[in-house]
Amino acid sequence: MSPDGWRVPEEKRHLFKEPFGALISESELGERNANKTITVGDVVSLTVWRMGIIPDLAIYDGRTERREMTEFATLVEEQGLEKEVVINPAGTITRDLCDAIRNAFVRGPGLIRVEGEEDLALMPVILEAPIGADVIYGWPGKGMMVLVIDQAIKEKTKLLWKEMEELE
Repeated sequence: MSPDGWRVPEEKRHLFKEPFGALISESELGERNANKTITVGDVVSLTVWRMGIIPDLAIYDGRTERREMTEFATLVEEQGLEKEVVINPAGTITRDLCDAIRNAFVRGPGLIRVEGEEDLALMPVILEAPIGADVIYGWPGKGMMVLVIDQAIKEKTKLLWKEMEELE
């Protein structure tokens, strides 16, 4: 039987605090030319959208740094964009979130609204995204990070995943 999801054990949280990728400015973001662009986080998704870059996948939760941040969610609603809604509690990665991410890469452009937190969504995104894709996400208190998917980062993510506990 496969697990319903995974949780970061309290004693291993420090392993999940290291950022992947590099800090990037808005101007540098506009110069990128990735085969796919994925955003994780409300502020980053809004920033990219306002620059005229439509992400192939945007994952958001209507919050930023634990505070309500509904501007991107409002944009999605006002434009009548189709989104998938999944429940994903803080410190976990649910099977539903993983399935939604995998399906978005199969179907094409997608939006996933997370009820809970999307802070660990970066991990299944890395594993499902194609080589060469840009993943742009927010790093609280620092700015935007960009990560170009390659096999090495996929392997590093697989090792980190093994540190999580399975949820039944």
